Amino acid sequence: MSAYQGRFAGRTAVVTGGASGLGKASAARIVAEGGKVVLWDLNPDALKAAAEDVGATHVVALDVSDADAVAAAAEESNKALGRIDILVASAGITGATTPVHEFPIDSWKRVVDINLNGVFYCSRAIVPYMLANSYGRIVNVASVAGKEGNPNASAYSASKAGVIGFTKSLGKELAGKGVIANSLTPATFESPILAQLPQSQVDYMRSKIPMGRLGEVDESAAMVCFMASEECSFTTASTFDTSGGRTTY
Repeated sequence: MSAYQGRFAGRTAVVTGGASGLGKASAARIVAEGGKVVLWDLNPDALKAAAEDVGATHVVALDVSDADAVAAAAEESNKALGRIDILVASAGITGATTPVHEFPIDSWKRVVDINLNGVFYCSRAIVPYMLANSYGRIVNVASVAGKEGNPNASAYSASKAGVIGFTKSLGKELAGKGVIANSLTPATFESPILAQLPQSQVDYMRSKIPMGRLGEVDESAAMVCFMASEECSFTTASTFDTSGGRTTY
């Protein structure tokens, strides 16, 4: 997809889950459109490779479920960038694929820790930097599973529903302060996260999409970049769908 030249000129972004998938694709587009990015991810080697591909200003290897590490990373990133205008919270895992009555408790806790608590920790740490400049765009990556619930994916569905509710609360708090917060609810798209799922689960999710195909990562990255831009100025505490027609509200 073609870039909008200069759309992010002078703007800076922190992108979590930035070493792969939607995080990396969104970061690459922000850089291509004139912005500067810091990538956060768990894997240092993948981060280094992604930074070279994307042209990142800085990287931080951390676990977003560690609140202290997130706070330190926010301070480090603010220094590296000079300011933080944009947060794209894309880090996430699927967890086990199994019915609720058999769902491993450790997997449940890990999914909620990363997918929901991690989103909270990131906003909690970065919002003060945005408020100091009376400007910010927050994009929290949720999922169509957060609206509809996928069977055998209760932790993922619940965590992503939590992201939607959290973002609605956050956006209302920040309305009128120059900081806008929205969530993205993609249907399944081609991404490394699919490697965490059995093929039967991927086939089920594809079958629910009226367009009859999985999404492409660039399609969701295009929406992320609109949400992260100055053009997104009167929609906050809301959700944007990239679902191929799956979602009904």
